[in-house]
Amino acid sequence: MKKKENHSKRERPGTGNERKIRLSDDLLWGIHPVFEALDQEADRISEIVLVKDRKGGKREEIIEKARAAGIKLNFVTALRLVGEDASQVRHQGVVAKMSQTSLLPFDDLLEKFEAAVQRGENPRIIVLDTLQDPHNVGAIIRSAHASGVDGVLVTRERSAPIGGTAAKSAAGAMSHIDICQVTNLAQALQSLKKAGAWVFGAIKDAEAQSLYESDLVLPACIVVGSEGNGIRPLVRKQCDVLLSIPMEGQLDSLNSSVAAGVIMFEMLRQRLS
Repeated sequence: MKKKENHSKRERPGTGNERKIRLSDDLLWGIHPVFEALDQEADRISEIVLVKDRKGGKREEIIEKARAAGIKLNFVTALRLVGEDASQVRHQGVVAKMSQTSLLPFDDLLEKFEAAVQRGENPRIIVLDTLQDPHNVGAIIRSAHASGVDGVLVTRERSAPIGGTAAKSAAGAMSHIDICQVTNLAQALQSLKKAGAWVFGAIKDAEAQSLYESDLVLPACIVVGSEGNGIRPLVRKQCDVLLSIPMEGQLDSLNSSVAAGVIMFEMLRQRLS
C-alpha cells in the first residue's frame, strides 16, 4: 500500500470543484481519443474526468460506455492540466487516466482465487491500502511476481496510479501478474474471505504476531498500509491476523515496499520448505 514531499501526487485541489491534473504519460484527453480508448482498451482506463454541463452525443456515449465498463466517472465544474506544455493541450473537458497494463475486474480476480482454493493451491494476493508512492507500488508488483504471488489488489481512491513511474519500478512485472483496482477495499476483502482467504495485516505493533511464527501456507491476502498512516481502521477490521516483522537497530519501521517484500518472500520460503 510518506509524509515527505509527494512527487507522485498528480492532482492538486483547486477552487470550488475545479480539478487540476498534472500532465503525464498516463493521461489521455479529448473526446475522440477517449472514446476510441473505451472501444479498444477500456480495461486500461481507471478513471475519466469530465467537465459538467457540456453537451454532445460522443460525450454521452463516453459516459454510457464508461458506466457499462465499471470505470469511475468524476464530474467537475472546471478542469485544468498543469505542467510543462500543458498550455498546448486542448482536452475538450474530457481526460482519462490510463494504466500501463490491463486491469482485471474484481469479479474475475475473485473467481480465479476461489477456483484456486478449491483446487487446493493456496493462492496469495498482496493488497495495497492507499499507497501513494508509485515507486513503492511498482517495487511491490515486481516482488510479488518474483515471489510467486497470484495477484495485486489496489484501491482506486488516494492511491498512486498504475502508470509509467510504477511500471518503471516494476521492471516489466506488470504484464505477468493480475492487477485489480477496487473502490471499497473492506468489502472486497469480505468477498475474498468468503472465497476462502485468510487476511493478514502488516503493522508495526508489539501486540502483533511475529511474521516468523505465522503459518502462511494457506490461501492468503496480505494487506500493506499507506506510507504514512498504515492500514485504515475499516480495512484493519477485516484482518484475521495482524503481523509484524521483528527488527533490530535504531529504526522502528520499514519502507512499505521493503516490508511487503520481506513478507512475500517469507510466504515463498514456507511454501518451498
